[in-house]
Amino acid sequence: MAPRSVTSPAAARRRLLELPGGRVHLVEQGEGPLVLLLHGFPESWYSWRHQLPALAAAGYRAVAVDARGYGRSSRPASADAYRAVALVGETVRLVRELGERRAVLVGHDWGATLAGQAGLLRPEVFPAVALLGVPYTPPGGPRPSRVFAAMPGEDEFYVPYLQRPGVAEAEIERDVRGWLAGFYTSLSGGRAPAEGPGPYFVPRGGEMRARFTGGPLPSWLAEEELDVYAGEFERTGFFGALARYRNMDRDWEDLAAWEGEPLRQPTLFVAGAEDASLRWLAEAVDAFEQTLPALTGRHLLDGCGHWVQQERPEEVNELLRGWLADVTAGWGTGRP
Repeated sequence: MAPRSVTSPAAARRRLLELPGGRVHLVEQGEGPLVLLLHGFPESWYSWRHQLPALAAAGYRAVAVDARGYGRSSRPASADAYRAVALVGETVRLVRELGERRAVLVGHDWGATLAGQAGLLRPEVFPAVALLGVPYTPPGGPRPSRVFAAMPGEDEFYVPYLQRPGVAEAEIERDVRGWLAGFYTSLSGGRAPAEGPGPYFVPRGGEMRARFTGGPLPSWLAEEELDVYAGEFERTGFFGALARYRNMDRDWEDLAAWEGEPLRQPTLFVAGAEDASLRWLAEAVDAFEQTLPALTGRHLLDGCGHWVQQERPEEVNELLRGWLADVTAGWGTGRP
């Protein structure tokens, strides 16, 4: 049985581009202003399966990318290759290789973080940025590792757990499909535990799966769709996906010159009202007046969890179409 809601081979085009930093796999559909779709952890281009046809039908060239370390894109063996400045450079080069001079960035989770960083460093290439699930936080502040080390409580925050080489890989790769099912389910709308620390906190000496909520798959994720994700990670492993967590201190150092800088181009923020990550990122959302002075929309979708564009594809598509019509007015193709 074919996965539901996937763009058909006749409508979507798969490409492998050889860039200086390695191979980039992408799936594109439509013609018009370029919209790059950047996924998060632990996903792939496939997380944008509902957006590709919708944006193409609305008159955009929608391109969903496998991030470095994921899917059919290159997986460098050095964690240093996954630092933000390298990924920003690759994203700029990707725009050029696609024959364009500018693009709108739409990112979810780690993809939202990269979209914000790319918009900050190269605003002339990325004149509009949409952030899904994770708000923009300007560079600077305390070193991330010190922040995590100072967090109180008996449990360990998930980020330092994922940062330790080999630890998370050993847990996840023992049962890739089962782990993904638990993680996707636990962070979905309506699945957060009624009490207790939840899946973002790991028992000391234990594993993340100990805090997964269990139960059937959420309605947004069919068994065959889970198979797509599991099949990719069974093939690639998780080193590349986890490398972004392991570069947080490097990114803090690399971006020090932009400390406190807002993202000045038009932006959009969309998240699930039940996204647990907003609990510790609430201050970032509250600071949008200073950090996103050109914010044109802030939307929290009731009953929705972390996987916003998959949980609520119709609502997200409508919000994106309306926003894109404004920010790309007069673009033409955006090609040189």
